[in-house]
Amino acid sequence: MVLRGIEQRLEAIFEGVFGRAFRTNVQPVELARKLAKEMDEHRSTSVTRVYVPNEYTIYVSSGDRKQFEGYENSLVSELEEYLAEHAARENYALLTPPRIIFETDDDLGVGEFGIATRMAQHGRSGEEEPAEGVAPGATMIYKPRTQPTEEASLEELGVDRAVAVLSWSGRRRVLDKKRAVLGRSRDVDVQIEDANVSRRHAEVVQEGSAYWVIDLGSTNGVEVNGRRVQRAKLDEGSSFTIGETTVTFSTERE
Repeated sequence: MVLRGIEQRLEAIFEGVFGRAFRTNVQPVELARKLAKEMDEHRSTSVTRVYVPNEYTIYVSSGDRKQFEGYENSLVSELEEYLAEHAARENYALLTPPRIIFETDDDLGVGEFGIATRMAQHGRSGEEEPAEGVAPGATMIYKPRTQPTEEASLEELGVDRAVAVLSWSGRRRVLDKKRAVLGRSRDVDVQIEDANVSRRHAEVVQEGSAYWVIDLGSTNGVEVNGRRVQRAKLDEGSSFTIGETTVTFSTERE
């Protein structure tokens, strides 16, 4: 039940980022499963408690690291929360709340990842140091269950390609690339002539088969259903507001 909970949270946050036709990259839910496995396998029993590592370093290839670029902090928070829940469920003792660290290792292939565990405690200087008498765990390498497969193009599969369309104030724009910046400036991809829109206000991004609107730190923000959001998934016919302008998202086949 606990793992299912993090699966739902991770899917909600990263849907589209990892939802590819061939799932050969490192998947967040798989990281969660293996982190829990490493916690279970590195238990240390004292007289009254069962201690487990509180620091987990995840090594991934540069290609896998890039896939969640921009979302790594959210992923780290979710995985740390999951490990804390798992420890509480199993009645494990932790010296500090779980800490997740991501590192890039170019010796790893796409879909492969390593996990190194450590039981660390705060020293007098305030910096973390290894707990006395506890050696760091060896790095475990996990390989993908399937070998990377070259993804066939939609044209090769005989499927028409879908393109995104934005409509606002009687205007219409077909997006011809995966990232399109919206704003008041003439230099952006989609110019919105609205005094309440920032020069570079937001962007619409295609991630796999999904589309998202992302606030670029604008003054007045991006609203969906009257609620200000930093990032929101765009479904067929959905709308978002920047400044005083409502933009409707749709797709069509070429």
